[in-house]
Amino acid sequence: MKREIAANGVILTLEEAGTGVPVVGLHGLTATRRYLLMGSHALQRHGHRVILYDARGHGESSPAADGDYSYSALAADLVAVLDSLGLARVVLAGASMGAHTALRVALEQPQRIAALALVTPGYDPRRSPARLERWDALAEALRDGGPERFVEVFDVKRLPAAWREVVATVVEQRLARHRHPLAVADALVAVPRSRPFESFADLAQISAPTLVVGSRDEADPDHPLATAAAYAQAIPGAELLVEEEGRSPIAWQGGQLSRAIIALAARSA
Repeated sequence: MKREIAANGVILTLEEAGTGVPVVGLHGLTATRRYLLMGSHALQRHGHRVILYDARGHGESSPAADGDYSYSALAADLVAVLDSLGLARVVLAGASMGAHTALRVALEQPQRIAALALVTPGYDPRRSPARLERWDALAEALRDGGPERFVEVFDVKRLPAAWREVVATVVEQRLARHRHPLAVADALVAVPRSRPFESFADLAQISAPTLVVGSRDEADPDHPLATAAAYAQAIPGAELLVEEEGRSPIAWQGGQLSRAIIALAARSA
């Protein structure tokens, strides 16, 4: 079932299906709700109520009138979704920006989090200015030249040949799903400059069972495996899950990711 929720000055579009223990999914920067579970229905079949929504400015959700795409705003939107649906305690599954948003809420309202699945986290509190320059260049490309120019600047040629075609196709498809591409460009500038937490030491406060899903650098250099490992090391009791050498990242495989979330939710119960 698709519905809209008014939250903090924006309208968020979400879909929910299934019954049982709720799992709320949060996508990454420039993605939409479709690009977390990749269409897999495994969670619903295993007794979960699945809620997926487009972040502000992404997909079918409205842009932020004040241009606020900070993690503070993204976390407030997540809490508004939980409150609107009457969800007191949930499993959160987030990819990249969504993972950081989930962590922000887990740090602020730990009682609401049954378990955390952090998929390809990319935020590093020790980040370098060079990474911000890349996001700025992508934002400028999207504003000035649309999806085609974005793909050019994204530069799939930096990837091994085996991954170039599939990555280019997915990037193009993701961008085509946004009603407000200029809002996505604004988010490309704002989100990487925002801090969901101050240092890895902060993650020692996380008490919920946590799974960190990393990906190998050959296929996904924007989300370094070393960063995922740092999250898993910083969060007490966290498990790190990575694809086998030469295989597609788990983050790209909706069924495999869903099975990992099912196992995590079972442990948390």
